[in-house]
Amino acid sequence: MDIIFQALMSVLSIKNLLLMTVGISAGIIAGALPGFSATMAVALIVPFTFTMDPITGLATLGAIYSGAIFGGCFSAILVNTPGTPSSIGTTFDGFPMTKQGRGEEAIYTATFASAGGGVIGVLALIFLSIPLAKVALKFGPPEYFWVSIFGLTIIASLASKSLLKGLAGGFFGLLISMIGIAPIGGDVRFTMGISSFQGGVEVLSVLIGFFCIPEMLKMAGDINKQKLEDVNVDKQTGVLMKAFLNTFQKPINFIKSSVIGSFVGVLPGAGGNIANLVAYNEAQRSSKEPETFGTGNPAGLVATESSNNATVGGSMVPLLTLGIPGSPPAAILYGALMLQGLKPGPELFTANVKITYSFMISLLIAQILMLFIGLFTGKSMYKIVTKIPDRILVPSVIFLTVLGSYAIRNNVMDVVVMMISGFIGYILKELGFHPGPIVLGLILGPIAEKGFVQGYLMGKASGQSLLIFFTRPISIILIIITIFSASWPFIRAWSKKKEKGAVIN
Repeated sequence: MDIIFQALMSVLSIKNLLLMTVGISAGIIAGALPGFSATMAVALIVPFTFTMDPITGLATLGAIYSGAIFGGCFSAILVNTPGTPSSIGTTFDGFPMTKQGRGEEAIYTATFASAGGGVIGVLALIFLSIPLAKVALKFGPPEYFWVSIFGLTIIASLASKSLLKGLAGGFFGLLISMIGIAPIGGDVRFTMGISSFQGGVEVLSVLIGFFCIPEMLKMAGDINKQKLEDVNVDKQTGVLMKAFLNTFQKPINFIKSSVIGSFVGVLPGAGGNIANLVAYNEAQRSSKEPETFGTGNPAGLVATESSNNATVGGSMVPLLTLGIPGSPPAAILYGALMLQGLKPGPELFTANVKITYSFMISLLIAQILMLFIGLFTGKSMYKIVTKIPDRILVPSVIFLTVLGSYAIRNNVMDVVVMMISGFIGYILKELGFHPGPIVLGLILGPIAEKGFVQGYLMGKASGQSLLIFFTRPISIILIIITIFSASWPFIRAWSKKKEKGAVIN
């Protein structure tokens, strides 16, 4: 505790607090811009931290990382575009709330959930780093395969109207994920002779295409109609308290989602894009009104935003304790630590313990600063977007999507992929397909493939072949969870049918 107190005093300087405030604000702006990921935001600022002392530099980078993950919710809620992959699930209930004239409530709810989830994630980092790192080390290819299969069971929840369409969408996403060079073996697949596709399809470009472009096309088609319900933003009262109650009145959803985010963040290669979908699925599964999810239920918003911000602290666990980056932004921070003369791993907790705990404490303070900045800017953002005429908003958003898609890799083909994905997404949406399963298949496909092939090779080398997927302790636990998750919608439907029959009798 003495070390934590000293670290707190080191962080609480005017210079550090000012730079962290600027970092969070810059991160929020970067996260809200479609295509501008948290990784890009952190990478751009790293050169400016060279001349700073280690504590100040790391505190600034941590603040930008936290702000960027949170910032993705603004565009997800207001224009149905995930600013970062971590905000995919936020679009499911956030944008419907905006269309109902509850965008301000949605932003405030996301702010409370994000800050609260971030705090839980950082507390897990400070007090549970070593045990969590030991658990993460036990995850091998077979476990990652089952994690991805468990993730794919979420399709049953996302496609509540038609399971067949959901499965078809997930399969389509898996096919898209196979474009490029195979992760194991190096075979070139489905590139159609286009060299730009050898590195695969950029996930962010497809995300923007499937979620944003269909909505903008629909908005353009209804250009003379009112975009939102007739709600006077200035006359809404009690929105802040309502958002607070949305988040904390039923704490189980909030705490469970934050724990999911913290744990998923610890697993190298996983991250907010998986955590927010898993948390959303769990929130819907345990809800007494699962049919309200996707129509503007704040509980879905709380689940996704608390979980994806909890991954910030979680992703630091393998980085600081083992020297293994848990996410792409953490990989950038790995480089920043090395440039400051610090070697990530056990050495940080012995030779540089004060700097390490100062960084952890700075992440905690960043969540508190983020809460105040989010509450201060939330209403302004909502008023600006809702008062912009559609004839200005639609071309402006499409311009930003083109700019963001190009900025990811400075590749024109990413813009083409985004546009094609958008038109396909528009047609599929008109046919009743949800974009969630497609994107889920795209994200989890490479993880499942890599885990399966590597696991099979491990099993073959040890004489177990496919048995390796069913004999490891963590794999068995994940199989049980997967079966339960996949069968839960059917169990719920059977239970409701039975209750209805009992009432009629």
